[in-house]
Amino acid sequence: MLPVDPTKKLSFTRCISDGDLVIVYEKYDTMKAVEVCAGSVLGNRTQILYIADISFVIMFLELVPGCLVLELGTGSGSLTTSLARAVAPKGHVYTFDFHEQRAQLVTVGVRDIQGEGFPDEFSGRADSVFLDLPQPGLAIPSAAKMLKQDGVLCSFSPCIEQVQRASETMRSSLTDIRTFEILLHTYEVREWKLDDFQGDEAGSVGSHPHKRQHRSNEGSNVQETTGSPTVMARPCSDARGHTGYLTFARLKCLS
Repeated sequence: MLPVDPTKKLSFTRCISDGDLVIVYEKYDTMKAVEVCAGSVLGNRTQILYIADISFVIMFLELVPGCLVLELGTGSGSLTTSLARAVAPKGHVYTFDFHEQRAQLVTVGVRDIQGEGFPDEFSGRADSVFLDLPQPGLAIPSAAKMLKQDGVLCSFSPCIEQVQRASETMRSSLTDIRTFEILLHTYEVREWKLDDFQGDEAGSVGSHPHKRQHRSNEGSNVQETTGSPTVMARPCSDARGHTGYLTFARLKCLS
């Protein structure tokens, strides 16, 4: 417990100011005390996109060699490298990030797209635009201006509330709005010997129960097949769950 001055009343309306000590919850079982300092920012670890999301993004953005792609939210660069491979050798990826510390790791532009918008030089030139930021709705109006006719925009958001707000903003200038959640299930396929499974585990693998009166007749067959290898498939225990929502929309074509 932190010491509290009994002569001062607790206030739940005062804003956090320089020198305050605040408790930061990093996740459900981790928290730490942080002293607020003017001009400093908290360390922020970026979330990477996994292969299932990346492959889906590249397919729905309709990327082919020669495309020009704008990306907002470089982060660790896991998606950026895949976008570059998809549009190579004549295409180009322009990626922007608000944090200059991250931009020093790769060749990107440092720009507050939410406040300033995309550079005018890309207006009407982008085949696709990808957004990965907490408030995508602030960047969608500028992103729509960058797209070519029939260009595609994608927004990645971890929370469904972000998807709802982004979709509302998209309706003004975009069409064909769709949201997907990609869940990848990996299975392990290998040879097993039936005698490796006993009790309940054997039943879960797929052995069928026999009627009690038939067991005596089938005893010889069971002994013969017990040690034979069988190919079986089962879900891997380290399968990933929810990563985020992918919302796609297409620029309305002029009639």
